Amino acid sequence: MAIHHSWATAFGLLGNITSFLVCLAPMPTFYKIYKKKSTEGFQSVPYVISLFSAMIWIYYALLKQNAIFLMTINTFCCVMQTIYIAVYVFYAPKKVRIQTVKLLLLLNIFGFGAICLLTFFLSKGAIREKILGYICMTFALSVFAAPLFIVRKVIKTKSVEYMPFTLSFFLTIGAVAWFFYGLLIKDLNVAIPNVLGFIFGVLQMILYVIYKNPNKKIVEQTKLQELSEHVVDVVKLSTMVCSELNSVVPQLSAIQNEDNEIVMKKQTDHV
Repeated sequence: MAIHHSWATAFGLLGNITSFLVCLAPMPTFYKIYKKKSTEGFQSVPYVISLFSAMIWIYYALLKQNAIFLMTINTFCCVMQTIYIAVYVFYAPKKVRIQTVKLLLLLNIFGFGAICLLTFFLSKGAIREKILGYICMTFALSVFAAPLFIVRKVIKTKSVEYMPFTLSFFLTIGAVAWFFYGLLIKDLNVAIPNVLGFIFGVLQMILYVIYKNPNKKIVEQTKLQELSEHVVDVVKLSTMVCSELNSVVPQLSAIQNEDNEIVMKKQTDHV
């Protein structure tokens, strides 16, 4: 039993460390937003959903016993996601800013408030914990699925600019740690979502390897396009020249024939 508890503690610590790093991984992205004073093509949805998920997990950890690892990491996650969202809202265009604020109000204020009220007044004890565990598991799956927005953008643009490798790497390691932690403490609400987290983490790393050096291909495609445009221009030019020659040559021939007739007439008159 002591060995079992030690392994659970070890995986809980590893999960906390990697999750801390996952929370810190977007910092270069938001530093870039700060420097450029623009959110460019970045999305706020993953951060809003991550904040909501962390809030739910804190509520779940308060109902459980000995859930210090869940409490610490999700408290830290709440703080970091709030900072990220604040920076995003400050530098986002007006339309995007309004959309983000609406999502925050809908999900993190009204949604979280409704869950707290319903579970507090309509359920008690183990039933409340079980219901809340299912809700946590659902939104944990949503958090892991949220990067699909970025994955789609990477595939579409063939660029990993908006998908840092460090985030994908620590997401994968953290998913493995939390999966074994959930199994060891016999909490499937913690274990099951991290299976999906591991799959998406591996997928993101594979995409990073595929699209990390797109510049060479883009340059080659650009050169080929420019070459084809030059060829088309040359063909058009040659066609125009040929058509002009075809119209000018008969005129020159006619003029030359008229000159010859005039010369011959003069010679005849002279004779």
